[in-house]
Amino acid sequence: MLLSRKIAIVGSGTAGLQLAYALRNDFEVTVIHAYSSEKIKNGRVMSTQVHFGSTVKREEKFQMPFWKEADPLQSVHISIRDQKLFVGNLKEPAYSINQRLYFSRGMEELEMDNVKFKQVRVQEEHLDQLIEEFNIVIDCSGKAGPLFSFPIIEELSPFKLPQRKCIVGYFNGIKSNDPLGVGVTILPGLGEMFEIPALTNKGPITILFIMAIPEKELDCFKGVKTSEQFTDRMKDTAHSYFPSIYERIDKNQFTLADSLSFLQLAISPVIRRPYTHYTNKIVLGCGDSVFLNDPITGQGCNLSSYCAEKLYETLLQYKHSEWDLKLGEDYWDAVRPMVEKVTKWTNAMTQEMPPHIIQLLLSGKSSQKTADKIAEWFAEPEKAYNDFFQQSIQI
Repeated sequence: MLLSRKIAIVGSGTAGLQLAYALRNDFEVTVIHAYSSEKIKNGRVMSTQVHFGSTVKREEKFQMPFWKEADPLQSVHISIRDQKLFVGNLKEPAYSINQRLYFSRGMEELEMDNVKFKQVRVQEEHLDQLIEEFNIVIDCSGKAGPLFSFPIIEELSPFKLPQRKCIVGYFNGIKSNDPLGVGVTILPGLGEMFEIPALTNKGPITILFIMAIPEKELDCFKGVKTSEQFTDRMKDTAHSYFPSIYERIDKNQFTLADSLSFLQLAISPVIRRPYTHYTNKIVLGCGDSVFLNDPITGQGCNLSSYCAEKLYETLLQYKHSEWDLKLGEDYWDAVRPMVEKVTKWTNAMTQEMPPHIIQLLLSGKSSQKTADKIAEWFAEPEKAYNDFFQQSIQI
């Protein structure tokens, strides 16, 4: 049966794929993507990823791929410099599946389920044709986007330059934290290290993700081009700045998972209003193309997933109504509270920590209840927002 309304989703990342899964039974969905599933599967790593409990629930709701062989992440380990403060327990397990595996599997499943795919790198000259062909276009073009001129929300976009250099490698030869979980090491004035166990198509590995303040000592990967150089520099950096990780490295087995499993990038965070007009139709945005936060709080997957669900719900409400400016306004109203809280918390994390947050982190060392509360920041960012911006904190 040909469904009456045609939706184009530009992009096959977290937001685009979840939208395709969510909308496939109610609309005629076409995913427009730049790379084939095979090229994604065998290409360079694109990011890090942790799907916390709320995102996993949404993925289950929309019958998205799930890897039973992936080890659940049950905790968050917090350290300052070389001092381990605490291990906080997550209420619900999180999972980290390499996006090369996750995205390619999702694309293949959707194509078998009669979702249309069109491989083309969308350029400005293609926009008029897209607007003409589809009832609505959703820009999920990710960090490379947006394709359309979504207005910037200035009060949520205070930074004109990247606040961190992102240095990511997927490694073999690291003994995992016990209990298995995400490691966060804070080096005040220099940056952070995130240690993330993950599943790839070659089995379990450990992601080492350095977030270096530009031009400080941790920003030491300039000029590194090859996988061998990257591995050597990461080992030296762990030795100098992250001794607890270095102690768990098997020096003979420490290698990148493959020659394309590292990257360096710098992101200038910017938040945009996720709807606009192009010629005679409304255009919507979802995911990093409109809600691009610094990765420091690990909320990329979770915020994209949350906003995709809210967009799906809004489109269903308008299934038999006109798709006009009111649709865009209702979608923005639905996601704005979460977008604002995640963004303000994330922006605060890139700056010097306020004294009451330092006090809270230190108190986690002697209180498991507090440690668990802080771990939940990453799973439920509204709680982090409340702790950062409400001075009277309830433990």
